[in-house]
Amino acid sequence: MVSTQIVTDAAESTWNAIFDTVSVVLILIGALLCLTAALGLLRFHDVPTRLHAATKPQVLGLILIALAIALSVRSWAAIAFLVPIVLIQLATAPLSAHMVGRQSYRNGTVDEAGLYVDELAESRETPPASGG
Repeated sequence: MVSTQIVTDAAESTWNAIFDTVSVVLILIGALLCLTAALGLLRFHDVPTRLHAATKPQVLGLILIALAIALSVRSWAAIAFLVPIVLIQLATAPLSAHMVGRQSYRNGTVDEAGLYVDELAESRETPPASGG
């Protein structure tokens, strides 16, 4: 009976160490991705590339950090708290990037020579306030 308890405790301790190590690695990778997003915002020269830097690595970094927190805490309450955060981030980051990109296009701050396809050319002819 005692030897079974020792084996169970050793196995549980091993799994706890593995989960803690994985969560630390995920936090470091997520923080690195968030840092690259911040550097991209500072270093890139135009709005579309800055939007790319602000959305994709930042969202992935947040997801990795949330996953690391879930692995570290290991409770359903924490997971129930983290899932809406990730879902809201997944819903709002592309939407906000789209709105900022569209507004920068209307302001003329997008380098039109660098565009392969200009799908918004017609919207420039009819201003948004005119119902177009």
